[in-house]
Amino acid sequence: MTKDGDRSRSEEPAPAAGSSPAFSRKELLRAVLATAVTTVATASMGALARASDPKPPARAKHRYGMVIDTTRCVGCRSCVVACKQENKTPPGVAYTVVLDGVLTNRSNGSPLFMSKPCFHCEKPSCVDVCPVGATFKRSEDGIVAIDYDRCIGCRYCITACPYGARTFDFGDDYPAVAEATPLAQLPSPEYGQYRRRSAGQSPIGNVRKCTFCKHLQDEDGAYGSKLDGRWPACAKTCTGHAIHFGDFNDPTSEVSALVRERQGIRLKEDLGNSPNVYYLVVR
Repeated sequence: MTKDGDRSRSEEPAPAAGSSPAFSRKELLRAVLATAVTTVATASMGALARASDPKPPARAKHRYGMVIDTTRCVGCRSCVVACKQENKTPPGVAYTVVLDGVLTNRSNGSPLFMSKPCFHCEKPSCVDVCPVGATFKRSEDGIVAIDYDRCIGCRYCITACPYGARTFDFGDDYPAVAEATPLAQLPSPEYGQYRRRSAGQSPIGNVRKCTFCKHLQDEDGAYGSKLDGRWPACAKTCTGHAIHFGDFNDPTSEVSALVRERQGIRLKEDLGNSPNVYYLVVR
């Protein structure tokens, strides 16, 4: 016989049929500890594998952007007109604007004009705040786009954009469109969708912005040139040759060379958005 408290595990009474097996506190703690150790080890091995992975992150095929030379901009606003004509935007919707009076009391006494499109940031605040994923950054070319069929018109992105590059389409029309003239039948080529303006249909009720005239890309995502017309409307129309467009992933492109040689600056760099539009402020 054994004394009370000296019974071996084999002599402990079996659990009743249908009941859960009994665990001592020590056994429970041991099981929890073993699970935690396994989890931590697995996570550490995964992190180590990622850190030692020789493959770099996938690089976008293109990184389109602009370099705007403020020393050549004369404030004619032909870029604004060309953009509206190309994209058939309504009143109150502008994909590029020209600012004046940005710098005052300049040493040479001349005014400074600055064309301002969407900056297609590397880290766009607008994308982060969109609750439905309607605004997004295209992985193949870096263009920040809007899916009009998903946009719910909440306008969070307008508030989040530090550059004021977005506007809302309230459904207003120019007289030629409102009066159903032949001009009203011309579709907008945005995103290659060729939508005709119609009450209650997108992009009315949506946020809108510059697309770098993405509809002019070919099937490989490349633009043509100013000569063949497949070039953003503002850049190919600029009378002072102040707006330069190109691929920053191409070190031989005009925009890459201008940033290297002319010390281009970006607006509000301290915010960390990394815009893909640079400005030249000195010759």
